Order: sequence, then structure tokens, then C-alpha cells
Amino acid sequence: MNESYQRLIEGNKRFSMSKKFEDPLYFKKLSLGQKPDYLWIGCSDSRVPANEVTNTESGEIFVHRNIANLVVHTDMNLLSVLEYAVKFLEVKHIIVCGHYGCGGIRAAMSNELHGFVDNWLRNIKDVYNKNTVELEAISDIDKRTDRLTELNVIEQLRNLAKTTIVQEAWKTRQLHLHGWVYGINSGLITDLSIIHDGTEDIEPIYRFNVIKG
Repeated sequence: MNESYQRLIEGNKRFSMSKKFEDPLYFKKLSLGQKPDYLWIGCSDSRVPANEVTNTESGEIFVHRNIANLVVHTDMNLLSVLEYAVKFLEVKHIIVCGHYGCGGIRAAMSNELHGFVDNWLRNIKDVYNKNTVELEAISDIDKRTDRLTELNVIEQLRNLAKTTIVQEAWKTRQLHLHGWVYGINSGLITDLSIIHDGTEDIEPIYRFNVIKG
């Protein structure tokens, strides 16, 4: 068997043994269910694992990942995760976390063909187009990419706030939406200090008349 593949199996064995050594009931407790406070919507990039970068344990963060951490209102996968996290797990916080040096962001800034993924990256191009004046005033391409990364996170937070799932939750309880960007070159998270916790944070046309149940 391929050595690199086998390394994963052996790594799992070491992981299991170490957790059992630290707490013999660790997996027994995990098997009883999950009640995380957080939903993480992050990038698929292998260098940004939610639990590792936040130093949290299994069961503490419910995770959804896709290329460039997008919240698209027609994405049934994302919406299913969101509904389950909000309605059934009753998470208290939703974090959209992008990362500097994102290949999806950089690809969306170009006019090159990349294949089917270009249809997905169109969502980022729309963010660029919406902020063209600010972005093209930044001459350094790396800094421009970093800024688009931040603007993309902000836009995805707005998209979250526009969903009926989030707005229904806001009618009955507190639910906070946060925007972060992770620095792969530093290991540190930048909190963009963009918090949405009510419909007043979005334009009136996107606010639904939700009746309390």
C-alpha cells in the first residue's frame, strides 16, 4: 500500500491511543452526541483546519468548508448545514473564516480560464466588481488580494444574514455572525469586527416578515 496513504491509518491509531490515554472515556462521551456553540464556514484549503487553528476539541465546532468560504443562496449543501446548525444544534455563533493567500480569491481576480470552478468563482468576481474603486487603488497585487479576501468575508456574512434560516432564529434568540481571516504565514486570526446579530444590519429589501412561532 502507498506509504503516504498508510501514514494516515497509522496516524489515526496514534490519535486514538493518545486520546484514550488522556481520558479513557473520551470517545464514549463524544459518542453521546454533539452540542457545539459554533458553526464554522471556511475555505477547503488543507492549511486551515478549524479545530487546529482555534485550539478546540472535537465536538466544539460544526464545520462547513468550500472553495473561498462562500455563502451562496442557491447552495443546498451550505443551506442544509446552516439549517441543521441553527435549528437543531442551536449554535450561538456563526463564523465565516477566510484566509490570506487564498488560491480561489487570486484565481477570481484573473481573467484566466480554470474550468468548471470558474462558475463558483463568479461569486467572488461579483464582490470584486462591487468594490472595484477601492481594490484597483491598491497597486500591490498581494495587498489587493488580501483586501479582496476581507471584502469577500464581509459579503458572505451579509449573505448569511439574508437567509430565512438566520432571520427566523433572530426572532426568538441571539445568534451572532462573525467575520475572520486567518493568516497562514503567522498562524493568527484577524477578527474583522463585523458582527451581524439582527435584521437591522442588512438592507430592508432582504428583511423577511418572520412571525414568532
